[in-house]
Amino acid sequence: MSEIVLREVVNRKDLKAFVKFPFSLYKDNEYWVSPLIMDEMESFNPAKNPSYEYCETKLWLAYKNDTIVGRVAGIKHGPEFENEKKIRFGRIDFIDDPEVSASLIKAVQGWGKQLGAEHLHGPLGFNDMDLEGLLVEGFDTLSTIATMYSYPYYKDHLENLGFLKAEEWIELSGDFEPRIPERLKRGASYVSERFKVSPVDFKNSKIIKSYGRNMFRALNESYGSLYGFYPLTQKEIDRLINKYLTYVNKNSLSMIVNEQDKVVAFAVTVPSLSRAFQKANGRLFPFGFLYMAKALLFNKEIDLYLIGVHPDYQNTGVISVLFYDLWQKYNKMNIQCGNANPLLETNEKMLKVWNTIAKNENEDFQSHITKRRRCYTKPI
Repeated sequence: MSEIVLREVVNRKDLKAFVKFPFSLYKDNEYWVSPLIMDEMESFNPAKNPSYEYCETKLWLAYKNDTIVGRVAGIKHGPEFENEKKIRFGRIDFIDDPEVSASLIKAVQGWGKQLGAEHLHGPLGFNDMDLEGLLVEGFDTLSTIATMYSYPYYKDHLENLGFLKAEEWIELSGDFEPRIPERLKRGASYVSERFKVSPVDFKNSKIIKSYGRNMFRALNESYGSLYGFYPLTQKEIDRLINKYLTYVNKNSLSMIVNEQDKVVAFAVTVPSLSRAFQKANGRLFPFGFLYMAKALLFNKEIDLYLIGVHPDYQNTGVISVLFYDLWQKYNKMNIQCGNANPLLETNEKMLKVWNTIAKNENEDFQSHITKRRRCYTKPI
């Protein structure tokens, strides 16, 4: 039996091998959506990722017969470590060999012990905008570009290594009818008038960018109680705005503001890019950007990435104003179905939102669940 050799990622060549390993592991899998190689390289570049101002990482590759058979990232999230003595693992992938998965976890645990950590949990990334959650149900459903795929055996390997469920996310999908439900119209009209809130008219990308910081401040406050969430720093926010938000189609973005022009609810949604990313196979050139441009312009499916309501407005019904605005925009775009990115199964307020956009108002959100993701934990 060949020995498993673990090597730490120490240079750009190693990092590229780390980033590209899933491309071979999932080569023939029709549900895996490849990330952009340049984005993944940037994520682990301290000069380009502001999360390194409070995070430390170590990356490992597992080799068998000089062939890469696994990878893992260890992440020390500074505020979380100080508060909870936890260390994270993420970007974990491996062949179906228990020795490989065990060696990867052992490496992160060893580093955690050196740091003085008491618990290991994951898969998690640098922050809540990063990849998180191991797929445990829904292996025959296409991923979105903001989530990661994993084979069914991953779950068994981690649980055999003593990991227990810490938290779980669900993903939902459903159809949109062109006809906007009367209850939503009435609710939006009532809430708008009573609380003096209204949607922002995004005439151009400059307006989107100008409201971006305001939106992420609302996100920091509305997501504050969620598992593993720590407020994004200003530099992280600016990076997200410059890298992604200014390129979002104004017709799939909604921000609701009050009389003081403060964002009280928001939704960042994007026409599904999953098939485009699969065709691009990790690269924007020579044709990747064309696949994406086509998907953004001609698409009947939408992915709901970020949805939030400021805590001061969570019991006002402002969510109805948000979705009434989105629904009108979706009709103009001829959107017929939508996919919600991971929602914590304990986040009851946001789960109720799904019923607002369900095709049948008597349906329960449970009927729309397509995937489950899990965060695992174990003592070090």
